[in-house]
Amino acid sequence: MRILVYRWKAYNYLDIFEAFSNLGYEYVTVEQDLECYDEDPEFEKQLTGLILQEKCDMVFTVNYFALITTVCTRLRIPYVVWTCDNPLISMYNRKVFENCNYFFTFDKTNFLEFTGMGVEHIWHLPLAVNTRRLDFVLENGTDLPAYQNEIAFVGSLYERNSYDMLRPELPGYLQGYFDAAIWAQQCINGGNILEEMLTVDILEQLQEYFKLEKSKDSFSDLGLIFSTTVLGFKTAAEQRRRALIELAKKYPVTIYSNSNTSELFRVRYGGSLDYWSEMPKVFYGSRINLNFTIPNIKSGLPLRIWDVLGCKGFLMTNFQAEIPYYFKHKEDLVCFESVEELTELAGYYLAHEEERRQIAENGYRKVCMLHTYERRITEMMEIVQRHVMKKE
Repeated sequence: MRILVYRWKAYNYLDIFEAFSNLGYEYVTVEQDLECYDEDPEFEKQLTGLILQEKCDMVFTVNYFALITTVCTRLRIPYVVWTCDNPLISMYNRKVFENCNYFFTFDKTNFLEFTGMGVEHIWHLPLAVNTRRLDFVLENGTDLPAYQNEIAFVGSLYERNSYDMLRPELPGYLQGYFDAAIWAQQCINGGNILEEMLTVDILEQLQEYFKLEKSKDSFSDLGLIFSTTVLGFKTAAEQRRRALIELAKKYPVTIYSNSNTSELFRVRYGGSLDYWSEMPKVFYGSRINLNFTIPNIKSGLPLRIWDVLGCKGFLMTNFQAEIPYYFKHKEDLVCFESVEELTELAGYYLAHEEERRQIAENGYRKVCMLHTYERRITEMMEIVQRHVMKKE
């Protein structure tokens, strides 16, 4: 089988390519910045020519690009999508119902939502980890001591979010309402109430201040867009800032980020990291690694969770509904449901070194055995091939 991969900035493409090769699949890649994911006649023509020239049997992407559905429908070949963001706004497009699409979504709530809409070819498939690559980086790292920390967080603070820019333009009632919604969401782990907070009355008022722009084929709505791209990112900003500041009152905390960290009192700034060569060293060298899942990811596990465990890192994460399907609390990783519990548990595991090391080792062994890219790609391809054969 020969696969055409449209490659963009997603981190996990190289691990996917390695899995393709290890499983005997040939692939060719194409890269191009797109201003519009829904249609681009020139790029569609380029893709069509490349598929025919290379005799490709399918197209694969991380996340969804509706214009590729147009090409694959015309050529009658499968278009396979593995999502790593939720909600994936580009999926709210009429072309998702085309028969050539095969969606594999890492978030089960996304799977249930689109199944309910009538999307036929969609399955739940969590993300994965390439422990061979991570082992190689760590075994050959001569500078590992430079990346040691007591507690570390690698990620964005979302301090440049659109809510902060929009808020001064809103009337006092909407300011108060949205501030309360953001605070309420911070008090909930493993669930998302932001879209439910946007009642018909609130949305009618909001329309005067927030204009929704979408393509002719999009069926996304104001509630979805505002709850995720505005309120969701602001909630994540508040959650991360508060948690890091509270932790730093008691313990040494380091953040690695491209964000402005000047307001994080007592938190050490470690700079930005290269995903491939430096991030694994932080995950391995930090006694405690933190994960804060953005509320937009309603039940699934973000890539950071898999990467930390794949580096033999000890992980403390907010609770997500899908964690119990794959990992055991206090055996493979540790979950917290509030800043207060996070602070208490951090103190406990900093004081119980052997227990902390054993949990990190358990998590690493589990992802090595059960959550590799080869396992995920094998499952994906078996499903696609089985359904393609049915059509024939």
